[in-house]
Amino acid sequence: MTVAFVIFFLLILRIGWIQFVQGAELKESASRQQTLNKIISPTRGAIYDVNGKALAVSASVDTITINPSKFIKKGAAETKALQEKVAKGLSDIFSLEYETVLKQVQSENSVETIIKKVEQDSVDKLKKWMSDNKITSGINIDEDNKRYYPYGTLAAHVIGFTGTDSQGLYGIEHKWNSVLQGTSGKIVTTANVNGKEISDNAEQYVEVENGSDLYLTLDVDIQKIVEKYLKEGVDKYKANAGSAIVMRPSTGDILAMATYPSYDLNTPFTLNIEENKDNKTEGEEKELSSEEKSKLLAEQWSDRNFMRTYEPGSTFKLLVASTALEENITGVNVPGDFTCKGSIQVSDRTIKCANSKTHGAQTLKQAVGNSCNSAFIQLGQRIKVNTLYKYFKAFGLFDKTGIAITGESGSTFHKIEDVGPVELATISFGQRFEITPLQLITAVSSIANDGKLMQPRIVRQVVNTDTGTEQEIETNTVRQVISEETAKSVREMMKYVVTDGGGGNGAVKGYSIGGKTGTAEPSPSRPEDGYTVSFVAIAPAENPELVILVAVYKPSGVNPYGSTVAAPIVSKMLSEILPYMGIASENSDSSGATTSTIKTEKLPDVTNKTLTEAKKTLENLGYKVVCEDTKNSNSILVTEQVPLKDTEVLDGATVVLYTEENTVRTSVTVPNLIGMTLSEAKQKLSEKNLNVSYSGSGKVVSQNVADGVSIEQGTVITLKLE
Repeated sequence: MTVAFVIFFLLILRIGWIQFVQGAELKESASRQQTLNKIISPTRGAIYDVNGKALAVSASVDTITINPSKFIKKGAAETKALQEKVAKGLSDIFSLEYETVLKQVQSENSVETIIKKVEQDSVDKLKKWMSDNKITSGINIDEDNKRYYPYGTLAAHVIGFTGTDSQGLYGIEHKWNSVLQGTSGKIVTTANVNGKEISDNAEQYVEVENGSDLYLTLDVDIQKIVEKYLKEGVDKYKANAGSAIVMRPSTGDILAMATYPSYDLNTPFTLNIEENKDNKTEGEEKELSSEEKSKLLAEQWSDRNFMRTYEPGSTFKLLVASTALEENITGVNVPGDFTCKGSIQVSDRTIKCANSKTHGAQTLKQAVGNSCNSAFIQLGQRIKVNTLYKYFKAFGLFDKTGIAITGESGSTFHKIEDVGPVELATISFGQRFEITPLQLITAVSSIANDGKLMQPRIVRQVVNTDTGTEQEIETNTVRQVISEETAKSVREMMKYVVTDGGGGNGAVKGYSIGGKTGTAEPSPSRPEDGYTVSFVAIAPAENPELVILVAVYKPSGVNPYGSTVAAPIVSKMLSEILPYMGIASENSDSSGATTSTIKTEKLPDVTNKTLTEAKKTLENLGYKVVCEDTKNSNSILVTEQVPLKDTEVLDGATVVLYTEENTVRTSVTVPNLIGMTLSEAKQKLSEKNLNVSYSGSGKVVSQNVADGVSIEQGTVITLKLE
């Protein structure tokens, strides 16, 4: 009896200890064990070109995690067997190192991540294995997203890429990461001893906020043209690298921006050995230290257009000439204004003219056409450094452009107090200082834009994928740098360079082109860099709709001049870009139809296909697809499409899909397109999910549906151009 009383008394004491001393701690521990947190990963926003073609998209994948405590049994032998079974199963299914996985299974951490970005077929294998082995808890399959880049290497340096954690690391992906990534959601509920959810009223739901989509100013088709001929030129002249930019001067929009060699965004950490001439051979790559490989990767990812600087050479003479005209220091056609004897003495230096030619007496126009260093040294001496630097600042050369991509570099100029006679001379013809190609084309675009400097724009719209809210990124006029009259005079001189001067290789049959060549010697401190040759062009010369700059770094096997290397590359690019943009040529027939037309094609029939299959078919053909997302995309059928099958549409047209679940029509208001180029009209209609057909060339003079009228998305608007 006494023994029973003692046992009862001790039991009461134990219950009291648990209840009053350990109660709070045990309650919290139980809550932690019974609380099941499910993280809902947001879908990262997509990146599209100006016409809605996908440049970066996210696909649903899964992340596999484990709770090691769930694999601990009562006996040590039983625990060991279970842990080894789990480690063997996971390592086999996902091709992982067994010993590494076993350490994770035996970890004391509450959660261990086994693998991220798992495709569906591997997930299906895991689920079957868990079912076969009767493992119901401890292995978690959490929804995640994987980044894909449909065009691989296209515009790689602009778009950038993400890491394994879906964080942007370079380019647009990095600069706009906070907009693209969204915010994770969470479901908090309770679970039983086996990890199964318990249905109750205590479930909490934190809604996921998906990332917003970005629409760029880039045009995939123009980007393809630029990259094709840039690669061809760099390979032909066995150069180290090349860079190119196409800009719309009236808005500052970047239509294309390329650096070659490039790399594949889907495998960014793989060295592009075949294309990168500075990299090691494939056999040597395996012997690279991690530091060496990191350095080569950084070079591979670096965009030469805005992340690196260069000496612009004689293309810079356009800005010096603009300064002289604006300050009334000279005129375009003053007879005998400059004298060239093949070289000029500056302080203790003898500086030779381009090609060591003797140009004799020249006007400013002739000096620009001849790219005469002697004449521009004389011009710089007249302008003086204080005035030159005032205009360089006005052209934006002392500041970064502010383009919305990570990693922009600034320029390197002599301090104004350090500019002596020799420095003033070399600055006047574009050497011994460094700027970025983006800074130069932005400045030249102000000449094309009647003297107004525009900030470069690469992102034009942000679309909230949850609400559909659209935010336009407005164009930004920085300042009026030179007068409209001065800008017109400089454009006339640029046209003269192509028709009568040293830029003849930049001509395009049927079009009026203005341009300027550039050939920069290597800096005395870096002779290994070799020459940098370039060509900047405006088209059409009288009323420019685009400016293009191509630079080729360290060409070999030819006389390294911008006129012989870079100008022909620009000519080839423009010969395809101008007709594509619908810019009228001098080869138009009497009806106004140009000899080069934009490609049209018949729309395929995707009705009676699943929504997933229909979208894939259309997107693979380059069309922009508009439809309401549904969880049943793999089974629900498309019932109607707009435009209908066999409709003649332009490349990159918008197709609106309707399904059994989504039959609601959406109407949009037709914009006023009169006075726009075909390219501008296409962009405006694409923003409204409308399509275009056209006749003629030049600018829009009529449209078959008046502005302000509400019509269904996907409708084709017919335009007449003259």
